[in-house]
Amino acid sequence: MSFDAHPDTYRHWRMRVEGELAWLVLDVDESAGIVPGYELKLNSYDLGVDIELYDATQRLRFEHPEVRTVIVTSGKDRVFCAGANIRMLAASSHEWKVNFCKFTNETRNGMEDATEHSGQTYLAAVNGSCAGGGYELALACDHIVLVDDNSSAVALPEVPLLGVLPGTGGLTRLVDKRRVRKDRADVFATRSDGMRGRPAVQWGLVDEVVPPRRFDEVVRERALEAAERSTRPKDAKGIELTPLRREVDEDGIRYRYVKAAYERDLGLVKITVHASEDENWPLTVTRELDDLILRLRTNETELGTWVFTTAGDPDAVLAQEHRLLNDDSWLGNEIRHYYKRVLKRLDVTSRSLIALIEPGSCFVGMLLELAFACDRQYMLDGPPIDDEDSDERAAIQLTPANFGPFPMGNGLTRLQSRFYGEDVGRLSELDKPVDAVEAADLGLVTEAFDDIDWTDEIRIVLEGRASLSPDALTGMEANHRFVGPETLETKIFARLTAWQNWIFNRPNAAGPDGALRRYGTGQKPVFDRKRV
Repeated sequence: MSFDAHPDTYRHWRMRVEGELAWLVLDVDESAGIVPGYELKLNSYDLGVDIELYDATQRLRFEHPEVRTVIVTSGKDRVFCAGANIRMLAASSHEWKVNFCKFTNETRNGMEDATEHSGQTYLAAVNGSCAGGGYELALACDHIVLVDDNSSAVALPEVPLLGVLPGTGGLTRLVDKRRVRKDRADVFATRSDGMRGRPAVQWGLVDEVVPPRRFDEVVRERALEAAERSTRPKDAKGIELTPLRREVDEDGIRYRYVKAAYERDLGLVKITVHASEDENWPLTVTRELDDLILRLRTNETELGTWVFTTAGDPDAVLAQEHRLLNDDSWLGNEIRHYYKRVLKRLDVTSRSLIALIEPGSCFVGMLLELAFACDRQYMLDGPPIDDEDSDERAAIQLTPANFGPFPMGNGLTRLQSRFYGEDVGRLSELDKPVDAVEAADLGLVTEAFDDIDWTDEIRIVLEGRASLSPDALTGMEANHRFVGPETLETKIFARLTAWQNWIFNRPNAAGPDGALRRYGTGQKPVFDRKRV
C-alpha cells in the first residue's frame, strides 16, 4: 500500500485555490475503491479517499501559504458524505479497520492543527445529507454551514444502525469541542435519522442553516470572514512537495535520510535516521519518517517492534535545530508543526518502540525526541561493539527542542510525560553531552549496558518482546505513553479507539449475525444482551 498522492491524479477530491480561499470538493469515484469488493456509494470513503485528503491538507499548508480558509464541500447532488463505506468495513480485517480509523483520525486532527497553528481555517459547507464519518469530517472543521432544504441532515447513526461507534472522534467532538449537552448528545447519537434545520443549530450540532438560494453566498462570506482573521502571509511563495526518493524491497525501505531494515525472525524493523547539513534536511527527514510510519503500520503488521537508531554528526543536528527553532517564517512554523505531528503519529502507533543509543549516534535535541517517544531506551557504556580500541562513546544532549516545541497529544512534553509530576526544569540546565552512566542516573535512559554485555542484553530484550502477546503489548504501551491530563486528542486515541477496537471484535458488531454484517440485508442483528 502506498500513501503517495497528487492533485493531478486524485480520483475522489478536487482541489481549487482562489487566492486566500481553497475548495476541497468531495466527489467520490464509486468504482475506485482502494481494494476490490465494494462501491463507494453516497460519497462514502475508504482509505484511498482519505490518503488523497491527507495529501491535500499537506499541500495546502506547504504549497499554498496564501490560503487562509479551506472550504470542504461535496460535488454530489444532495449528498455531502455518508462516511466510511460500510461494505468496506464489514469485509475488512480487524487490523485494517483499526488502522483506517487511526489514519482518518490523524488527518482530521491535522485539519484542526492547521486552524490552531497555521491560521488556515477549515469550513464545512454541508450541501446535502451528512452522516457518520461525513459528519465527523464536518466536525473537524471550525465552522459548519448546513443547507436548509427540508431533507439534508447531520447524523451519527453508527450505534443504532451498525452496532459500532463513530470512529473518527464524533462522540468526543460533540461534547468536548462543540459543547453539546451530554443528554442531547445521547439522543442524537442513538437516532438514525439525525437532525436538520433550526433544531440542529439550537443543539449546537451545526453553526447555521442557510436556504439553498443563499448557501453559496453565505459560505463565501463566512470563508472571507475567517480569512480576514488569519495570520497567514499574503505574499509568500509556497514550496512544492515533490515525490520522495524511496527504494522498497522485501528487506526494507530506504529513503535519503531514513533507512528501515527488516529482521523478520525477530518480528522487528531497525530504523536509522541519518543527520545531514543539507538545508532541506528538516523537512525531508520529517516527510520520510511520516511516510515510513504509515507504510510500516499498513504493510508490515507483524513487525511488532521498531528499533530506532541515529547516525551522524550531533553538531549537524544541533545546527539544523537551532535554525528551525529560530525561524519565524511561515515555512519554519509549518516544518516545526509537521515534525510535531509525525512524533504524535509515532506516539499512537501500536508497535513496541525501542531506542538503541550507541557511539556514532546523534540523539540530540529534536532527534532525542524520537528516543523519548520510545517505550524503552538502551545506551551503550563503552566503545563501539565492532571497534573495542576506539575512544568514541555514546552521548545524548538535551536542548530547547525537548522542552516545548513538540508536545504530545496530552499537551505535555515527552520529558514531562516521562517524569510525570516532577519538575523537569532541572534538566534544562544540562547544556552538554551526557554519557551513558549519567543518562542512566538521571533517568533519561532505561538502562546503560557495557560493551561486554551489550549484544546479549539487547538480544534478550528483543527476543523477550517478540515472545509477548501483541494485544497485551498494544494496550499496555498505550496506557503508559499517555499520562496526566486528558485532551480531545487523547480521548479520541486512547479512549474512543480502545473501545472501538474492542467493539470491532465483538459478535454484536462483527459476528455473522452482528449489526455491521447484517446492515443492508433486511435482517435484524442478533445481540448478546449481556452488558459487560
